[in-house]
This record gives sequence, structure tokens and C-alpha cells, in this order.
Amino acid sequence: MSRLASYSGGGIKRRWTSIVFIFTSVFVVAEILFLGRLDMSKNADLVKQWTTFYFKSISSNSAITEAGDDQECMDYLEKADGLSYSRDFASDYILVDGPDEDWSTCSVGCRFGHMSGRKPDAKFGFSFEEDTSSVLRSMESAQYYSENSIDLARGRGYKVVMTTSLSSDVPVGYFSWAEYDIMAPVMPKTEEALAAAFISNCGARNFRLQALNKLGRLVKIDSYGTCNRNRHGDVDKVEALKRYKFSLAFENSNDEDYVTEKFFQSLVAGCVPIVIGAPNIQDFAPSNASILHIRNLDDIDSVAETMKHLASNPDAFNQTIRWKYEGPSDSFKALVDMAAVHSSCRLCIHLATEINKKEESSSRFHNRPCKCKTVLGTLYHLYVRERGRFKLESIFLRSSDMTIKALESSALSKFKSLNHLPIWKTERPESIRGGDELKVYRIYPVGMTQRQALYTFRFNTDNDLQRYIEKNPCAKFEVIFV
Repeated sequence: MSRLASYSGGGIKRRWTSIVFIFTSVFVVAEILFLGRLDMSKNADLVKQWTTFYFKSISSNSAITEAGDDQECMDYLEKADGLSYSRDFASDYILVDGPDEDWSTCSVGCRFGHMSGRKPDAKFGFSFEEDTSSVLRSMESAQYYSENSIDLARGRGYKVVMTTSLSSDVPVGYFSWAEYDIMAPVMPKTEEALAAAFISNCGARNFRLQALNKLGRLVKIDSYGTCNRNRHGDVDKVEALKRYKFSLAFENSNDEDYVTEKFFQSLVAGCVPIVIGAPNIQDFAPSNASILHIRNLDDIDSVAETMKHLASNPDAFNQTIRWKYEGPSDSFKALVDMAAVHSSCRLCIHLATEINKKEESSSRFHNRPCKCKTVLGTLYHLYVRERGRFKLESIFLRSSDMTIKALESSALSKFKSLNHLPIWKTERPESIRGGDELKVYRIYPVGMTQRQALYTFRFNTDNDLQRYIEKNPCAKFEVIFV
């Protein structure tokens, strides 16, 4: 057990330190006398190194043993726990066998393509190579393409799943600050019709065509798609939508997290989206009152009445698009911020994290202390990184204050000390970037899905957090800033 493991019995430890000091001093002197019989012109530096090393080590260890100082404890843990992994991804980068990807930077070494003589870490499609992860990537609904179901993909042997599902390993959603000018100003709503529709697949597997027909009998709809077309379809979709109060964001299937450009283009245009699609569409809403959801055909009458009410009451309608002026919710920002890091880079981060995780199962990592005692109590060594980055930073929690609030505060203090710039800072529209202050939105164990991280996981109590840290020495966390 490490000498820093306990500070009880200080007198005994001090006597033991004195004995060690005497014994080691005798040993060093003996070595010097032995070396003195050699050619000192060639070995003087060696003598100096040995004496300096031993006396410095003795002095340092003696101080650590006797002290109860937090900083010494932190220094010790950072050194003892900071084992090097066998693979340095800066030089030995992650290689993915697939088409070249267009992204500017990634926080871990990452390349795409084929390299002769080098086995890839992953491959799009199925791979029969040992230690090469098969990757399924698709932005299509699992209701249309059952092979995109996470469970089915796992059963077929895919190790990494990249779909629109936030429960997949690396989500590839349609949302993005770069792709959509979501905070574009609202233009005057000049069209007589309440809503616009751009629907061209009239054979969708859900009820959207029936909904289009029924809603069209209750409110005036301009249809630019091939389904029920009554307006010329050769227009710029977003520019056309800007003239309407409502947009029919009807997806072709009702699959969780399957939210396409239909929805986000409506937000860009300053319309209220009327949604048929993902049952959890509210998770994607920029504010609580910003969308109308048709869950089934029975909802259409009430949705039509709501549309008429909002259209005839400017104050009520303006409340639905208030987020355009005051900014969207933190929940919405945290969701879209994920896309500030290209999905290909996030794939490499995922692969590198899994490779390191596998190595951590070795005894070398199991022997890390991960905590030590000071005169003020036990200090726990944890690691944290921002979502979208690979490097982990050290933080510490004291046993007497092992709380969720303390975890967030420790992470916040660490990144503030580093003058950390959130990864989304240059991606977000300037109007919602905020100032220089960091704000923690979520903090969760590394390895969780984004569905868990954003919506379903919480440490319900401080005791839950304490049990997790005790069960997972040197626990690693990921933080989302907003």
C-alpha cells in the first residue's frame, strides 16, 4: 500500500522514515566509495546523478509522508494515476477505412481512407478483420430500413452504430448550427394561407398523407410538393417558408430521434412547425411552446383550432417564436452543439476511448491508487473532459464533500483555470454565444449515449455519485457546457 494511503500513526511513520533515511544514506555512501575506485574522470557525472537522485527521493518522500497537504496529495495522485497508454494517438492515429471526410480539426489523431500495410481500426460496412470494428452509418429511419435498428445492427455484428438515434454510439443527426441559420431574423408573414407543405413522397408508411388531406379541409394550406400540389414547386423552400406562419414538417416515419431538415428549415424560416414524426419531438424543440405535434389523426381538429387561434392573435403567435429573439433553451443548444464536432471526428474519439478502456482492464491500471488521505480526509482523483474532446483533465473531490454540486464546481474551476473555450463557441450564431462565463449543463460518466447524457441519466442523490466513484476508481466524466 502507498505510503500516502494513510496518515494515521504519524510517530511510527516518522521513526520508520528515519531508519529508511539512515539505511539509504549508508547504501549511497557505499556506492560512492565503490565508484571512487573506478576512473573518476569518466564516472563523476554518474556519481553525481546517483547521489542527487537518492537524497532528493529521500527528502521528497519524507516530506510527503509527514505532510497532510492537499497539493502534495494531488501531485502524488496525478503522477501515480497518470499512467501512459501503450498507444499515442497523436502519432499512431485512428485509421478508418472509408471515404475521405471533410473536417478541419479533431482532438484525437484521425484519418480516413485506405493505407497499404496498415490495418484500420474501423471500417464502414462489415469487416471480417480481427480488431477492425465494423461501422454502420445511416441517416435513414429504422422504420423504413430495419437494418438501422441498433439491436439488429448489433446482432449482425456491427460494433459501432452511427444513426440519427441519440442512443447510437455516434449520432449523425440532421441538426447543425453550420448547416442551418436557425437564428435568422423573422420575416413578415405575408401569405394568405396559414401553412406551407413540401411533401413529395405520397406513399409514406405513416399517416402523413391522410393528415395532409384532413388538415387541408380545416385550414388553408399551400402545397408545393407533388402530394396535393396547388402551388408551383420550383421555389427556394426556406425563402418560401419565411412568408408563412406555419410549416408542415411531416416526416415519412414516426421513429424516435428521426428529425430531418423539414423541421430545422421551419425553425430557420421562423415558422411554427406542425410535426408528424418522432414521438419525442419535444426534445428537439427550441422552447416549450414552439411546435405543434400531431400524434395521430384524432389530434388534427385541435391542432387546426390552435393554428387559427395563433394566426388571429399576434401576441399569442409571437410567444411561439419568442425564442427567435431571446434565444433557444439550454436543452436545444446542448443538442445542436453536439454537431459542432464532425461525426467523423466523434467516431475517432469513440474508437480511441474504447481502445484505452480495453487497456484499462489490465492489472497495471488496476493498481492505481486513485485516492489518498490527508489530514482533512480522503481526496479522490477523477478525470473530466468536454464532450467532443478526447483529452482528460484531473479534478479532485474530498470525501467530506462528495456531492453533485461539488463535482460540477470542480469541473468548472478546472476548465476556468485553463481559460477553456467551449468547443461550440465559434459554431453557434453570435447572438447566442454568450460571454466568457462557462456554464455546466450536464456532467455524466464517459461512455454514455447522448440520449442518456441529455435526457435520461442523472445522479439522483449525492450518495449515488459517491457509490459510483467508489465503484469506479479514477472515474472519468464528460461535461456539456452551454
